[in-house]
Amino acid sequence: MADLKRLYRELVSMEIELWSGIEGRLRAEYGLPLTSFEVLHLLLRRPGSRIQDIAEEFSITVGGTSKVVDRLESTGLCARRANPDDRRSSIVELTPEGRKLVDGALKVFEEELELRIGSVIPEQSVREVTAVLSTLRAAGRALDAERKAAGQTPLPDMRAPKQPGRPAS
Repeated sequence: MADLKRLYRELVSMEIELWSGIEGRLRAEYGLPLTSFEVLHLLLRRPGSRIQDIAEEFSITVGGTSKVVDRLESTGLCARRANPDDRRSSIVELTPEGRKLVDGALKVFEEELELRIGSVIPEQSVREVTAVLSTLRAAGRALDAERKAAGQTPLPDMRAPKQPGRPAS
């Protein structure tokens, strides 16, 4: 069990340090929190996303997602429009200003990933670690779904834990 506890600490510490390092640079160069960048980047990659789609992508609540989108919309980086397929929801789109900002911030994001990961471990290791983490996440989601279906343990809201430098959803 000691090795699993160490792995847990390393994973959590790595996530916090990676988040903080990338966010620090995005804030310094673009005044952009990493949470906002992540949403803008998703809108760039997946045009036509709804609030629900964004929430599912990041495993956070719809309410938390809506608050992030509200802040981005108030600064003119994205806009909501009516969803032609579902009157109860809206589509969130990047504005031209949002696209310009995320394009520049994406370069910083990619540079930081290269500096903090790509320059440290070989591509094959990146692929292997990515596969292992994907397997662990899928197993965790399956376990949570199984427990929920069996009514064994109440599951907390799907939201990211509050961490220093990382805004709550």
